[in-house]
Amino acid sequence: MSSLPANEGVILLDPHPRKIERIFDEPTKRRLERLGRVIWHDGSPASDEHIEKFLPQTVALIGQSALDKARLDRAPHLRAVFNVESNFLPNVDYAECHRRGIPVLSTAPVYARPVAEMVLGMAISLARRIHEADASLRAGKEWKGDNHDSFLLHGKTLGLVGFGNLGRALLPLLRPFTRDIVVHDPWVQPAVLRDLDVTPVTLDECFSRSRVVFLLAANTSENTGKIGQRHFALMQKGSVVILASRAALVNFPELLAAAESGHIRAGIDVWPTEPVPANEPGRKTPNTLIQAHRAGSIPEIQPLIGQLVADDLEAILAGLPPQRCQRAALETVTKLRSIPVGAWSLSDTRRP
Repeated sequence: MSSLPANEGVILLDPHPRKIERIFDEPTKRRLERLGRVIWHDGSPASDEHIEKFLPQTVALIGQSALDKARLDRAPHLRAVFNVESNFLPNVDYAECHRRGIPVLSTAPVYARPVAEMVLGMAISLARRIHEADASLRAGKEWKGDNHDSFLLHGKTLGLVGFGNLGRALLPLLRPFTRDIVVHDPWVQPAVLRDLDVTPVTLDECFSRSRVVFLLAANTSENTGKIGQRHFALMQKGSVVILASRAALVNFPELLAAAESGHIRAGIDVWPTEPVPANEPGRKTPNTLIQAHRAGSIPEIQPLIGQLVADDLEAILAGLPPQRCQRAALETVTKLRSIPVGAWSLSDTRRP
């Protein structure tokens, strides 16, 4: 790969749906501008004409622009791609990027901590029915200490399905409650899990052994719709399931049916269709605590997206490997079923 003289390369931005002012504070903007000629595009997605104009001098693309092999051929100096939506989308030729030594990076680690805090809060509220007691009191009723089916997280077996960014952020938050934490993730070596003092288990074991199961895995070609009624039936009555990564992991009607029957209590932050339709049955299903995909994105973490990008771009341009963002692994990235946020429903046949 040929290179441009220092600071003469273009850093091309196409961050939609992110807004530059939210993800790049002034100090981070200045850091980028010291690394090259920054093209600050904001608002709608950049046009093909805009992208093509700067490709020959581009050393870093920050955004979600399509990158097939033909376009990569027109970007001979490209050294890094940063997805700031925090997905790995199917519009990039990952194999060709890998062959050329171009890391494709995601800022997904930014969201791990806020999601972890939220799902822990949801689990506690569901276990103790905090949100229901609040609603009852506001409606003029009182439970008067009726906690007959409440339970403690302390001392219980807690299960994680998926042990990527979210699972690893949640783990230290669960430690004060229990040492009995089980994890199902076929993409993580069991020895790695044991070294972290958690127990690797099958998917069935994760549900049958756990009082609370956190669904944190990415949606892939291998797990779409895999979790359903059979798994929920394995749990003790009144147990908790938290859906916090992608709705496509579960058979959603079966999740709602298990909650409506009272066999489980479900915490739901992600939905088959987003924005959530007014007639979505989950809006009225009992034994649920529902959110509208808000677990991760809080204002104070948004500037971290830009900081992670600047950190890794500085390293890459200095000839060092990226260390802050998540790097697309060629062995698994083609199995992901990520698509732009808010762009699909489970019934959408255009879904990759």
